[in-house]
Order: sequence, then C-alpha cells, then structure tokens
Amino acid sequence: MQGTVASFDEGTRSGHVLTDQGHRLDFAAESLAEHIRHLRVGQRVFLQTDDDVVTSVAIWR
Repeated sequence: MQGTVASFDEGTRSGHVLTDQGHRLDFAAESLAEHIRHLRVGQRVFLQTDDDVVTSVAIWR
C-alpha cells in the first residue's frame, strides 16, 4: 500500500500518513525502515499494515 506523509516528529520519529484510500494511519519510530533518517510532509511512502496498524514504512521497495 502507498500513502503520503501528513506529519513527522523528528524528536520521536513518529507521525501519520494518509493512505490513497483517504485513511489516516499513525506510525511509530519502530516501523521506519533503516534507510529512513527523515520524512517530509507530502512525501510518498510504501506501507505495510496489520489490522490498520502500520508495521513498516519505506521510501522504496
């Protein structure tokens, strides 16, 4: 699934994304792929979820 970053807190490394279907999903720092150091609002990302819980956020696959 893909989405767009709607918020990102550099301190906690958490935030939320809006999916292409319009759903808001929060993500924790633990879900960020190792290659992610920073996300910007409006950036497109790939998501993996488990029952509407984000398990992985990545910039590329």
